[in-house]
Amino acid sequence: MSDLAKLIGLRIREKRMVAMLSQEGLANLADVDRSYVGRIERGEVNVTIDVLYKLSEVLGCDPKTLLP
Repeated sequence: MSDLAKLIGLRIREKRMVAMLSQEGLANLADVDRSYVGRIERGEVNVTIDVLYKLSEVLGCDPKTLLP
């Protein structure tokens, strides 16, 4: 995947760790599949805007802070 997808995934992972959430916990709260969260964090997929907003809501941050 692109460097952009990897950077977004890294930011999401960092925010998730600070929030002390597992991938499964984040996925459940954001109503997305756990494997999708893993692929996002590894930069294997391009996250959709809808999912980016769901994740940022659960992580308690502005969606733009997840973008490099």
